[in-house]
Amino acid sequence: MAYLSDIEIAQSTKMKPITEIARVAGVDEDYLEQYGKYKAKVDYALLKDSPRKNGKLILVTAITPTPAGEGKTTTTIGLADGLSRIGKNCVVALREPSLGPVFGVKGGAAGGGYAQVVPMEDINLHFTGDFHAIGAANNLLAAMLDNHIYQGNRLNIDPRRITWKRCVDMNDRQLRFVTDGLGGRVNGVPREDGYDITVASEIMAVFCLANSITDLKERLSRIVVAYTYDEKPVTAKDLGAVGAMAALLKDALKPNLVQTLEGTPAFVHGGPFANIAHGCNSVIATKMAMKLGDYAVTEAGFGADLGAEKFLDIKCRAAGLHPDAVVVVATVRALKMHGGLAKTELGNEDLCALEKGIPNLLRHVSNIKNVYHLPSVVAVNRFPTDTDAEIELVIEKCKALGVNVVLSTVWAEGGKGGEALAREVVRLCEEKNEFSFSYELDGTIEEKIDTIVKRIYGGDGVVIAPAAKKEIDRLNALGFDKLPVCMAKTQYSFSDDMTKLGAPEHFTVTVRNVKVSAGAGFIVALTGDIMTMPGLPKVPAAERIDVDENGKISGLF
Repeated sequence: MAYLSDIEIAQSTKMKPITEIARVAGVDEDYLEQYGKYKAKVDYALLKDSPRKNGKLILVTAITPTPAGEGKTTTTIGLADGLSRIGKNCVVALREPSLGPVFGVKGGAAGGGYAQVVPMEDINLHFTGDFHAIGAANNLLAAMLDNHIYQGNRLNIDPRRITWKRCVDMNDRQLRFVTDGLGGRVNGVPREDGYDITVASEIMAVFCLANSITDLKERLSRIVVAYTYDEKPVTAKDLGAVGAMAALLKDALKPNLVQTLEGTPAFVHGGPFANIAHGCNSVIATKMAMKLGDYAVTEAGFGADLGAEKFLDIKCRAAGLHPDAVVVVATVRALKMHGGLAKTELGNEDLCALEKGIPNLLRHVSNIKNVYHLPSVVAVNRFPTDTDAEIELVIEKCKALGVNVVLSTVWAEGGKGGEALAREVVRLCEEKNEFSFSYELDGTIEEKIDTIVKRIYGGDGVVIAPAAKKEIDRLNALGFDKLPVCMAKTQYSFSDDMTKLGAPEHFTVTVRNVKVSAGAGFIVALTGDIMTMPGLPKVPAAERIDVDENGKISGLF
């Protein structure tokens, strides 16, 4: 049987005009700024002007990712359509895809099958230009920093202690380490430099955590870009860059309104990496989804040890959000990979491998239930190769934790395949919960990292490398010790070793360095070989993408 590709499904669906979607969402045309016929921005003034009570907040997260795929974004969209199908007023809030993964190895990031947001080509490519605005603000700050040094260096900046990089929204390993300012005195001051991908820029994290334009400016002003010869931090405010950066970002800060294939309103806005930054869509988009819908469904990047932990400990703390329910997405195929099977062996029933892999799911579920004290449900994306015995084993193990399992077929059936999940989520949202964070802010930086490793990852503790200890001491002296911690860690394991699948035990996590993202409002703890500028694979996805004479795009996932 031949299946349509995601882009073929999306292109075969007749979209509704965005003005109609806005009416469904309750967005008055005075707040709507159209970008063509099928996408628009919504003025953030709606948040303070609307008298509506906030709806329920549902987080969709997942097990530790594998090459077999989990379908977290697809489930998020299918759940929203499922809620709409059972008569609930629902709005979904998602992250914007980065061009780097779209052209690299991952492909598109607008859902899949019959659970997608559209226009998927626009969303996966330039969309409304938000990422370009973020990149421009980032690079303006870099230009003003280097110009300040060139023009006499009044702030006494040490060029060897510049921490701010330029960025580009593309996987380009050639730009990881560069030497610039060459070509003589009039062409700048020579120094070692480098590029980050735009989604790894602190501007992206600031953008996604800001509650308003005023909050955005305050956060931008706190960004540390360098240190002086006498070890004092230099900020964007010191360089006089804040106003111009905010001017570049003012329109981008307005959430983007699109629709699912079934016409459910969807905000797609912002997208910091989850293994580097906090991996969630913007606070403004989430709050707008809650303001407009009785149920707001959102997601967090990668597995629950990264995306959900940061959503709950960083985003919810910063924005004053209180989730009502959590969905943990899993597949039997991925769990069997965690149990030691190769990707080529996943088509056959293997209860032994599944039983070895299930502890990965159970640790994530236990964290949601016992650390954060939130009600949850496991959504299993069912594949044709999954056997009844395998599904029953997952149900049995989760039931022992007091968590229900619901089968999801949203990829193949859209909202219809998400109705059972929607009903369970509605039930969970009626339960009272005692949401709590995994750590408190009054501990030391080392204590907070150690708590995350022990409580969330299941490890024995943290090892702080000498370079990291030195930087922690300096951040303590500068008064940054009460900020939350953002772990930069491999997404493929609870540990900092991507080869340790399942639910490893008796491991430590080594923090090789730390840095402050003062504008975003967190300390980044760097582990393993996490890179802020990915590279393209041997055969990039870009080689399959094309456009015909009528402007129709093909090959985009």
